[in-house]
Amino acid sequence: MEERVYIFDTTLRDGEQTPGVSLNTEEKLGIARQLARLNVDVIEAGFPIASPGDFDAVQTIAREVKGPVICALARANKNDIDRAAEALK
Repeated sequence: MEERVYIFDTTLRDGEQTPGVSLNTEEKLGIARQLARLNVDVIEAGFPIASPGDFDAVQTIAREVKGPVICALARANKNDIDRAAEALK
């Protein structure tokens, strides 16, 4: 069996937790497109329930970035999971 390392990038969510860092949807989309060009396997695009802006960013990235699997952070509760699923449609 071939061994493979999968890259799961959290820059768009966890990276934004850095003090003073705030990215708008277009900036996040640009980063996501670059990650796709770098052949990242999975992009965690954000935390959709956190804010309308985060929801919009996850939704935009899920619709426009092809190649990597796009996912979203959700806590283990129905509202979070439903909001993440809605953003990723």
